[in-house]
Amino acid sequence: MLRLVVRRILTVIPLMLSVVLFIFLILALSPNNAAIAALGDNASATQIAAFDRAHGLAHPLVVQYFTYLGHLLHGDMGTTFALGQPVSSIVKSALPITLQLTALGVTAAIVIALVLGLVGALYRGRWPDQLSRVVSIAGIAMPSFWLAILLIQRLSKIGGGPFPAGRYVSFSTSVSQWFLAMTLPALSLAVPVGCALARIVRTSLVEELDKDYVRTAIGAGLPAHVVIGRNVLRNALVTPLTALGLQIGYLIGGAVIIEAIFSLPGMGTEMMAAVQQDDVGLARALCITIALGFIVINLAVDLIHLALNPRLRSAA
Repeated sequence: MLRLVVRRILTVIPLMLSVVLFIFLILALSPNNAAIAALGDNASATQIAAFDRAHGLAHPLVVQYFTYLGHLLHGDMGTTFALGQPVSSIVKSALPITLQLTALGVTAAIVIALVLGLVGALYRGRWPDQLSRVVSIAGIAMPSFWLAILLIQRLSKIGGGPFPAGRYVSFSTSVSQWFLAMTLPALSLAVPVGCALARIVRTSLVEELDKDYVRTAIGAGLPAHVVIGRNVLRNALVTPLTALGLQIGYLIGGAVIIEAIFSLPGMGTEMMAAVQQDDVGLARALCITIALGFIVINLAVDLIHLALNPRLRSAA
């Protein structure tokens, strides 16, 4: 197992370097001019040239990339071109909020997937199965941003509901207020993902329930809920776990819009601010952070998949 873990980690390193190179080139070759964004449209050619020299933008692109990569490996993400602030301080304050939103979204999505998937599998062919199927399809077809607006209108204090909208309360200030403030954004992200996973959970559970060992265990007198809880769920959730790793990327991407709708000061809000200000330095650092985070999360899911499925370890 240790050899497999080391091998997977080593295969991720070239992928990370490729992602950093791709994002760097895309933003470096964009028509946005960092000097004009920082100095204004009336900046003279002399001022622009001085700005480029001060920030290393006058060097060839290859030199810029390896210089940036060297600083990045040492934890230095540069400074924002528009504000002159260290990017690391902005990421340090915004990243925890995005991670909190993503974690709550993943938790809610898992609950939704398990409930709908279990109902569909245990009552297959009957009306609960049909109802869970309709709910799943409706949730998959529902865009997160539209659901967010609907939840604000119906469940937030704006629409007479109990949940706040448009403000963020830190976890350290009040756990209950933090949870209330994050509930609607997390549900906006979780419903489409959870409904999509529910179809995979149902299919996996149906296949597992039809196996001989389940009929043998129940026929031997073991309660059905014990067999399902101890054996069926563990074996059936391997495939949905892999799909969940891919869906986390959707959650992180969707958080960009959801944070803007609910005014959460996370990575998505900072990303939109960087785009509006033409701040290439900040946008580059935020994109790299989100992309590398997605790679790390998928690596963790892959390792959990290996731990839960001995056949994959023997095959590898």
